[in-house]
Amino acid sequence: MPVWLNDDEFRILTAACERLIPSDETAGAADAGAPDYIDGMLGAFAFDPPRIWAGGPSSGRFGGVAGFETFHRLTALDELAWRMRIEGSLGIPEREFNGPVVGWQELYRRGLADLGVDFRDVSEDEQDARLRAHHEFTTLLYEHCCEGMYGAPEYGGNRHTVAWQAIDFLGDVQPRGFTDAEVSGP
Repeated sequence: MPVWLNDDEFRILTAACERLIPSDETAGAADAGAPDYIDGMLGAFAFDPPRIWAGGPSSGRFGGVAGFETFHRLTALDELAWRMRIEGSLGIPEREFNGPVVGWQELYRRGLADLGVDFRDVSEDEQDARLRAHHEFTTLLYEHCCEGMYGAPEYGGNRHTVAWQAIDFLGDVQPRGFTDAEVSGP
């Protein structure tokens, strides 16, 4: 169930993520939950505290307290910066000190609409053509797909650490840490 996008937008997003980072012998972006990560990021301020920064110092995956499960409250300046990035300036004077800003929410609304409601039903060649035709949006989407693939699972992507497993990365290992051999070997 999407947090910020509507059901049709989420379906388009999922198909686009599948096309950008498809599944093969390893999980692709949709399998790893990248669409959930993106939707959660767009709706970060639907939560209290906003889902911007997970706590720490450890996730609990290798011992210690599962601090990543708790998100930090933002300072006023951090909230302003993140709201501008996600929501844009929205004509709010304190957000337009450097001029109007189009936020990710609007970029996604437009970009997904431009891909078309039938995006998931058209051929892979047509999907590729539509993604190429909207290069700026596709670049943003690809960046966020990668974040959703390889980021900490607490942010909504990298479901069951499938992307970390695919690249043989343990992820966060605090409080255990890495040995000298683990960080200096191939």
